[in-house]
Amino acid sequence: MYLVKTPQVVQNIFSDFVWSIPTDQKEVFLTFDDGPIPEVTPWVLDVLKAYDFKATFFCVGDNVRKYDSIYDRIMEEGHSIGNHTFNHLNGWTTDQETYLENIKECDLLVQSDLFRPPYGKLRRSQSQVLKLIKTVVMWDVLSGDFDQSITPEKCLSNVLDNYSNGSIIVFHDSIKAQHNLRYTLPKYLDHLKSSGFLSKSLEAAVYEYA
Repeated sequence: MYLVKTPQVVQNIFSDFVWSIPTDQKEVFLTFDDGPIPEVTPWVLDVLKAYDFKATFFCVGDNVRKYDSIYDRIMEEGHSIGNHTFNHLNGWTTDQETYLENIKECDLLVQSDLFRPPYGKLRRSQSQVLKLIKTVVMWDVLSGDFDQSITPEKCLSNVLDNYSNGSIIVFHDSIKAQHNLRYTLPKYLDHLKSSGFLSKSLEAAVYEYA
């Protein structure tokens, strides 16, 4: 069970997190979680390059360790990066010491103040520590690309029907998501381009917002 559009009440309750960027400009912030991996991430980078769009990649440290050349390409092409733990840990089911150490392990490879908890699951005690050292970035639109029970057309409508100026939108450069992603991403970027929207990386926007 997941919500495509994050309710405003949830955003208000967890106001220490970044859910979207307040702007009246026609811009969105595409994010990609769980990579980098050779099967999907280079394709994502190729598509973004074709549209001259920037994005933010929340990277799993162990994947960066294994596929450092792909990670280097993300950086070289002007995208932002963020910490997504070293082993894609679920904060709700991981004790605090282990969770925070796993984030620190990822920090050795991913030098970023941005952090997104895998599954969006973070205990309040964990967030209290993290907000002192990281900017926790969530989202207001979840594409659902990881959901293999939905069609690619449904994945596309999830983003088309729910984004607005400043939206932070979640995709995944992962094996599980690639079927829906390969259909949705080019079509969504076509829509953004024809509608006069840009996709920007989050790093500068988050600090301006803060």
